[in-house]
Amino acid sequence: MWGGAGSVGFMYAITIPEPGGPEALVWDEVPDPIAGDGEVLVDVVAGAVNRADILQRQGFYNPPPGASPYPGLECSGRIAAVGPGVSGWAVGDEVCALLAGGGYAEKVVVPAGQLLPVPKGIDVKRAAALPEVVCTVWSNVFMVSHLRPGETLLVHGGSSGIGTMAIQLAKAVGAKVAVTAGTQEKLDRCAELGADILINYREQDFVEEIRTATDGAGADVILDNMGAKYLDRNVRALAVNGRLAIIGMQGGVKAELDIATLLTKRAAISATSLRARPPAEKTAIVAAVREHVWPLLDAGHVRPVVDRELPMSDAAGAHRVVEESGHVGKVLLVASAS
Repeated sequence: MWGGAGSVGFMYAITIPEPGGPEALVWDEVPDPIAGDGEVLVDVVAGAVNRADILQRQGFYNPPPGASPYPGLECSGRIAAVGPGVSGWAVGDEVCALLAGGGYAEKVVVPAGQLLPVPKGIDVKRAAALPEVVCTVWSNVFMVSHLRPGETLLVHGGSSGIGTMAIQLAKAVGAKVAVTAGTQEKLDRCAELGADILINYREQDFVEEIRTATDGAGADVILDNMGAKYLDRNVRALAVNGRLAIIGMQGGVKAELDIATLLTKRAAISATSLRARPPAEKTAIVAAVREHVWPLLDAGHVRPVVDRELPMSDAAGAHRVVEESGHVGKVLLVASAS
C-alpha cells in the first residue's frame, strides 16, 4: 500500500515530476508506504539500476496499476514491519526483493512471495544486485528456454548485470557460453566469469562467429536484450531446435521475421518481461530461484557483479553511468541510512 491517508510518517524517494533526462530524477520527501495483507515493509539499504528505470524516467514505461510510482525494480534491506497474513518472515530479517517499483526509496512495501533471504557470504548492500537479474535469467534461460548441460548459450550484452549472471548460471549447469560485448575490456571480464566464446559485436559478425565456434551448429539458446535490430541475425544464429528469448528492445521494436528459416530450424521465440506479471507468477519465479540459484550463491559458485555504488540521492548520476554503457555488472544506489 502506497502513502496516503493512512501514512504515519515520511521518507525520501526518487520521484519523477516530469519525464526527461537524468535531471528529471528528484530526491524528495514522500509519505511512507504501509504494509497491507500479505506484504512486508522493508527499510531499504540499497537498490540497483536497470534499463527499465531509464525507460520509466523517459516516460515510456509506466508502473503497473497499484505499484509504487517511484522507479526501482529490486532492492535489499531489513524488514521493518510484517503485514497481516505473512508467515516465515520477521522484523529484522535481511532480505532482497523483486519489485514492481519503489526501489529508489528509503522504504518499500513488498509482497512476501517476492522476498529472498540475503545469501551467505554476501553483504546486504550487494544483495541488491541480485533479484531482478537472477529472476530474469532463471525464468527465461531455464524455465522457458530449458538450457541443458552441454548446450551453447549466446548472451548479448555479456558484461551487463543480466549478462554477468547468465554467464555464471549457465556455466554452473554445464553449458558452454558465448557472449557479445563492445570492447575487449568487457570481453575479458566476461572470460573471467567463465565465458568460452568472446565476440566483439563492433568488429565481428556474431552469426558467423557462433557458427564457427560450434562447428556450424549455432546456439541452442540466445538471450537477447536488443529486440528488432538483432531478430533476423538471432534466428540465423540459432541451432536446430534452438530457442530465442527476447528480454529487451534496445535495438527497436519492429522487424521482419523470416518464417522459412524459423521453420527449417524448428526454432522457438519467446518474449517476456517481469514487471507487469501477476504476483502469483512472480512468486513462482522467486520460489524457483530460491530453490535452484540460492544454493549456488550460498556456496560461492555464483556472485553478484557490482560496478560501483552511488548515493541514492544521486540516481541521476547512476542513470548517466548506465546510459553511457561503460559499466560491467550492476550500478547500486545506496540509501544514506544504510
